[in-house]
Amino acid sequence: VRLVESGGGLVQPGGSLRLSCVASGVLFRLNVMGWYRQAPGKERELVADMTENGRSNYGDSVKGRFTISRDTDRNTVYLQMSDLKPEDTAVYVCNLNIGSQRFWGQGTQVTVSS
Repeated sequence: VRLVESGGGLVQPGGSLRLSCVASGVLFRLNVMGWYRQAPGKERELVADMTENGRSNYGDSVKGRFTISRDTDRNTVYLQMSDLKPEDTAVYVCNLNIGSQRFWGQGTQVTVSS
């Protein structure tokens, strides 16, 4: 299984970005795809994830600002981030869970700064 992220970058506070993650390899329909993030000196935390039938889950710090979506046919998960804040600065890592197996992407840097 391979996960490839795209869409990170530098954005000003209050701005928006959309991240994408495409999964390839041997995949099963029953899975959860989502995003975690890790800032320097902090633990990795859940940003959002979504089951294959569309049930989503968000970290408290991003509720109301970020939206996760999936294109199941394309094995792709998206993260629309709005009203970005400096504290959202982190490496965002795509995650795929298939049963007890967990897969991770390489990560994409998101920097929120003026």
